[in-house]
Order: sequence, then C-alpha cells, then structure tokens
Amino acid sequence: MAAMRYRLTFVAGVALGYVLGTRAGRERYEQLKKSARQFAQNPAVRNTAESAAQQGREIAGKAYHVVSEKVGDRVPESVAERVRSLRERNANGSAGDDWGTSDT
Repeated sequence: MAAMRYRLTFVAGVALGYVLGTRAGRERYEQLKKSARQFAQNPAVRNTAESAAQQGREIAGKAYHVVSEKVGDRVPESVAERVRSLRERNANGSAGDDWGTSDT
C-alpha cells in the first residue's frame, strides 16, 4: 500500500512538473520569438543584411564570369539564365529578390 502511494505521488509530481515546465517553456519561446522579431525588424540589421545580399550578388556575378571563361560552354543554361535574370534585376533597380531582401 505504501509503495502504491509513493508511485502515485511520484506520477503526480511528474505530471505537475511537466505542466509547469511546458507553460514556462511556452512563455520563454514567446519571449525569444518576440526578441528575434524585434532584432530582424531593426533598421540597422535590415540594412546590413541587404548590403550583404547585394555584395553576394555582385561577387556571384564576378565569379560566374571567371568560371565561364575557364569552362566555356560547359556552364548549364539554367545557371546562365539565372545569372542573367539577377543582372537584369540589378540593372533595372528592381527592389527585392528571391530571399525577401530589398535594395533599400
């Protein structure tokens, strides 16, 4: 009888700990989510990310030229088409790209 009582107390304690832990975990998750959203919406962070994306596109275009000179016609047409479309977007001053960044 005493062993059953201890098991029941143990199970009740585990259940209570689980409920309290998940509630605290959810609150912490919401807090982290809010902090991440505020960080991502910070103008300085957005500008830095957009600058990095722009530099990445420029470097990719330069790398494409170097590689295409060395491999010639062996560059797949899909790759060449993608690079051309990115160049056209940049030349036209189009805001945004496939990754959700913009040129602001």
